[in-house]
Amino acid sequence: MAKNVTDPRKRRQRRIRLKITGTPERPRLNVYRSLEHIYAQVIDDVAGRTLASASTIDKGVVEQIAGKKKREQAAIVGKIVAQRALDAGVKEVVFDRGGYLYHGRIKALADGAREGGLKL
Repeated sequence: MAKNVTDPRKRRQRRIRLKITGTPERPRLNVYRSLEHIYAQVIDDVAGRTLASASTIDKGVVEQIAGKKKREQAAIVGKIVAQRALDAGVKEVVFDRGGYLYHGRIKALADGAREGGLKL
């Protein structure tokens, strides 16, 4: 039987989610990465609501990321999600890397969110 490539990441993701939870005071900044795109959401797990989100497929973001490398795109998405979170009244978040290793696009998004004004 063939193993699924995402199984180890899913296991890491479950292990991480046991330890971190988004609260109204400090919501969770969740990241999902596909081959072409990157998505980020600020989630209040207690209320079950998404407070802010941004991705490389948002209409306003597509013009900003045109011709840039994936890591630069991730940094831009991080800044945008940080701005949208600040507009929603969120200053601090807990970072949920979603089972991905903290380097490359994931690290770039986190650094972009910090530059945008979020405290991780």
